[in-house]
Amino acid sequence: QAQFVESGGGQVQPGGSLRLSCAASGTIFDGYRMGWYRQAPGKQREAVAGITYGGSTTYADSVKGRFTISRDNAKNTVYLQMNYLKLEDTAVYYCNRAPATGNWGQGTQVTVSS
Repeated sequence: QAQFVESGGGQVQPGGSLRLSCAASGTIFDGYRMGWYRQAPGKQREAVAGITYGGSTTYADSVKGRFTISRDNAKNTVYLQMNYLKLEDTAVYYCNRAPATGNWGQGTQVTVSS
C-alpha cells in the first residue's frame, strides 16, 4: 500500500505556478515533520521544503520566497505551492517525512519550459 501519493504536477512556462499535493497514511503523518523533495535528471534528490506538525517551515535557498509548504493535519495531506517557476525547477517532486524514510512514492513530474 502506497504511503505517499503525490499529485498536481504538469508542464508550465517560466513564471507560472503549480500546486502539488501529497496524501499520506496517518501512521506516517501524524506528529511528524514532513517535507517535499525533488530529483532533476542526472542529479541527486534534494530537499526543497519542510514543515513541522505545528506548521513551522523551512526552505532550500533556491526556492525561498517562491514556494510555500503547508499541511492539513485533518486530511493527512501536505501541499507545495510553487510560484514564479524557473527552468531549473524541472524535476520529479516527492513528499516524505523529514528526515525521509526509505519508502518513496511515485512522485509527480514538474516540467518548466518555454
